[in-house]
Amino acid sequence: MVHETIYPVRSESTLPVENPANRRSALKRLALLALLALIAMAGFMTIGAKGSWSFVLPFRGTKLAAMILVAYSIALSTILFQTITNNRILTPSIMGFDALYALLQTVLVFALGAHAVSMANPKLMFLVEIVLMMGFSGLLYRWLFAGEGRSLHLLMLVGIIFGVFFRSGTGFMQRIIDPNDFVVLQDRLFASFNTIDSQLLGLSTAIVAVVSVIAWRIGHRFDILSLGRETAIGLGINYKRTTMIILMMVAVLVSVSTALVGPVTFFGLLVANLAYMIMPVTRHRYTIPAAALLAVIALVGGQLILERVFAFNTALGIVIEFVGGLFFILMLVRGVAR
Repeated sequence: MVHETIYPVRSESTLPVENPANRRSALKRLALLALLALIAMAGFMTIGAKGSWSFVLPFRGTKLAAMILVAYSIALSTILFQTITNNRILTPSIMGFDALYALLQTVLVFALGAHAVSMANPKLMFLVEIVLMMGFSGLLYRWLFAGEGRSLHLLMLVGIIFGVFFRSGTGFMQRIIDPNDFVVLQDRLFASFNTIDSQLLGLSTAIVAVVSVIAWRIGHRFDILSLGRETAIGLGINYKRTTMIILMMVAVLVSVSTALVGPVTFFGLLVANLAYMIMPVTRHRYTIPAAALLAVIALVGGQLILERVFAFNTALGIVIEFVGGLFFILMLVRGVAR
């Protein structure tokens, strides 16, 4: 019987050697994506800017920073979640985070009223949402690793069941809630980048930075984990410990991005799979930056088009969910699930 407490792998010598031509191609494509992201950011900051730059730059800069942070968080969390589940059509939302967020918002509006929720301290609300979502994920993960016969597949099944339960409770309360409160609630259930609290942005950035440092320190294990559980254990990875760390990182990233702007269910699926398609190699050192850059291009470019072409006549979150949902259906039809 192979034990999992083997010396951790500190090198990538056991992985297939990269083709130099593919490496150069990947770096060129990353450079192109970075250029497109910079163009999108520059356009967002300057196109249509009127009035004093002392007002325009801080106002647009806060929104831009929020979109970059959310794009990075969603891209990183989705790539890591797909790595440990070894499935490219799964996203962290399958664990019920989005449903829990919707239930939390509905309970608050139902119990306190829309006015009281709107007037509540943003920092307090932000921390409450993060703590509840992290607590929910912590209970699931603790239960998962408490027994020998439990697996990630069982964890995902339990997450789906909880998601259905949360959505049922949300739907019931929304049917009996005051109509005026329901209108306010609907706005809180869609991702919005139009009103970002700069104080929440600073706190979110600090949290994501800590997670990024942890991801960087264990990044040499990601490619090995993508080879599968048995192979990873055979190559010296402490599978349970590493998986637990990654799941907690994913939970933090999803909780922060959801609490900051609202739920974005299919966005991670979209950018992660586009990164897999664009990159000629599957190493995480290339796919994670590619997914993050694609997410920045989509969010910043989409918000720019929304503001300058459609004049705020629709919400970016709704457009992203629509496109991501179509992409998800297309993947299912083409049989991409492994």
